Amino acid sequence: MFRPQIENLLLQTLPQPYRDSFLSHMEEVTIPAGTVLYEAEEAPRYAWFITSGLVSKMVSMSDGRTAEVGLCGNEGVVPSWHLLGGMSHGPARCIVHVELKAWRMPFSELKKEMDRSAVLRQLIERCVHRRSMILSQIAACNRLHGAEERLARWLLTAHDLTGHNSVMLSQGFLADILGSRRTTVTLAAGALRRRKLISYRRGQIQILDHRRLEDAACECYETVSQLFENFYG
Repeated sequence: MFRPQIENLLLQTLPQPYRDSFLSHMEEVTIPAGTVLYEAEEAPRYAWFITSGLVSKMVSMSDGRTAEVGLCGNEGVVPSWHLLGGMSHGPARCIVHVELKAWRMPFSELKKEMDRSAVLRQLIERCVHRRSMILSQIAACNRLHGAEERLARWLLTAHDLTGHNSVMLSQGFLADILGSRRTTVTLAAGALRRRKLISYRRGQIQILDHRRLEDAACECYETVSQLFENFYG
């Protein structure tokens, strides 16, 4: 099962001495929860190599409904697919869930570096490929599984990516993540709370029983965990 690392996995995989040279062009930053890293249909200003924390990629529809299409931790670079092909923007916005610590560099400079370094480009391509597989699984999960199972899956994956048992999420934001109505989310969270799998108070959700929460989650949790494991293998 995937377990978080202290540093960014993509950076760890880069060979020396190239890694040190690459890091010399970046700055270390701390970014608070709730910060939007980039908006939909806008080219990102920076690229972030997360060392701790959690972000979601969200897509909004014309009627105002929103759903999560990606959850990222320290496994790669954010954004990633913007770096490939001819478009540097897309339909998703990226928002911080858990305070980030990251290496940051201008997005335009990273694209230039990819042209110079074959090994960097190959790793970013692997990152995009693995994340696309995770996205496919989550898309099927959102269509086929109930809110209670999906909430359990999301909380477990967030724990694996951050090492934290608790996360602050408003009811509205949680509904956006799951692509469900607030009433549906309230019922799902209430069911897990009554089973003493989680606590949920004033926007803070805490995992109380990890093993039993795994039993409550859908099969997609194990699939996504396996995809995160050995990310660049």
